[in-house]
Amino acid sequence: MIFKEIQNIEEAESIVVPFLKNEIDQELVAQLAGVTEKIFFDGNFKQLMSLPRRNGKQWIYLIGLGDDKDLSQAQEAFRWLAHKRAKQWTSQVGVKLDHLSNDYQEACALGFGLSTYQIGRLKTEVKKGSALADEVFEVLVKSNAYNQQTLENGQATAETMKSIMALVDAPGNVKIPRYLAEWAQKSAEANGYDCTIFGEKELEQKGFHAHLAVGQGSKFESVLIQCQYEGNPGGKTIALVGKGVTFDTGGLSIKPSNNMHYMKSDMGGAAAVLGTVELAAKLNLPVNLVGVVGSAENAVDANSVKPGDVIGSYSGKSIEVIDTDAEGRLVLADAINYTIKTFSPDQIIDLATLTGSSVMTLGYSAGAMFTNNEEMKAGLEKAGTSTHERVWQLPLFDDFKGDLHSDVADVRNFSGKPIAGAITAAKFLEYFTEDHTAWAHLDIAGVAFGDSPYSKMKSAKGYGPRLLIEYIKSQL
Repeated sequence: MIFKEIQNIEEAESIVVPFLKNEIDQELVAQLAGVTEKIFFDGNFKQLMSLPRRNGKQWIYLIGLGDDKDLSQAQEAFRWLAHKRAKQWTSQVGVKLDHLSNDYQEACALGFGLSTYQIGRLKTEVKKGSALADEVFEVLVKSNAYNQQTLENGQATAETMKSIMALVDAPGNVKIPRYLAEWAQKSAEANGYDCTIFGEKELEQKGFHAHLAVGQGSKFESVLIQCQYEGNPGGKTIALVGKGVTFDTGGLSIKPSNNMHYMKSDMGGAAAVLGTVELAAKLNLPVNLVGVVGSAENAVDANSVKPGDVIGSYSGKSIEVIDTDAEGRLVLADAINYTIKTFSPDQIIDLATLTGSSVMTLGYSAGAMFTNNEEMKAGLEKAGTSTHERVWQLPLFDDFKGDLHSDVADVRNFSGKPIAGAITAAKFLEYFTEDHTAWAHLDIAGVAFGDSPYSKMKSAKGYGPRLLIEYIKSQL
């Protein structure tokens, strides 16, 4: 998607005119559409009205942006409009922006940018008849009637989100751990940050025993991806850690076959971390950012870790594996402990599609947040509200420590109880944080991947980078 300037917006084949609720400009509509009677259009969120122009060849599309409470998801109005009208548009559309604030202009760029995402990248037949199909789509804007930097930021965000959505939607036979590593290396080269990859030999030497245990039943090598963006030398460092299980069978504690194909999405946390580092570099944010992703495939094999096994960890603590389907927390335990010990970050946030329990609690509307830091809680909540990538705090009560007691190891990875699954998973991770005083864990199982108006099957949401970038900005 490309923004291009045009002297007269009325020359565009189709013209999009967005309005806030109850702020429709009747004179403007009359001028553009050539109508004299009053238009009954309120500007409610995603309200759409199509008006033919006098020449019968051009159309005016009025799209409602709602009121202040809808600003956080304003990009959805533009994306939804493009999705609905893609077959009517050829290769370009004009959009009137001069009456909108920078926030709404950025939402326009983000929404139209996301509208070109194509989930069917592996199909042999290319979809025809849509302006968005080839991702070569021009949005025309009137010269001197927009904020260039705002549109560029929206475009940059859209491109990163589409890239990580493609990662999450990629099938498990394509998206092996090394595939994630190669994505990160290419992104680092293109956007000017550092990326280091540790393979299994290095992980063994460094003591990533829990991480390696998860992937030992797979034919694909486990990796650790370490990204570093230095935008403020000598300043504070924020660390992000992501779960990158590229396919999760559940291991020997195997999942039911129904919907197991969706377990290609079990690296949504990794995608969020990788996307955030890339976007911070694109936006030249004055922050030092570390992104660490532990990636493995949880497969079933004679070498697979077994329930009852006791394994080591990077921290030096021993872990009794009660359930091999509680594998993500094993990968994260090593990655979190390594990140804290290696980089001594001022703050650390981990993200993972970790538990079905978080989905049962919060549905598909918010990620579950656990933190020991009130300032981080407030900041993440505010960032989530302003980006519509919401989080909601659940407790880290010490009451749940006993659920992870093991008679044979320092800790066990699963309580075995059908209650408080997201909480006990967070308590397990807390065990490996070295009592860091500014740590947050985000369980994003319900928001990273799911039903979508833009696909017939469940698909990636692109959750994470907007939330984290907004939070990082608040810390500068």
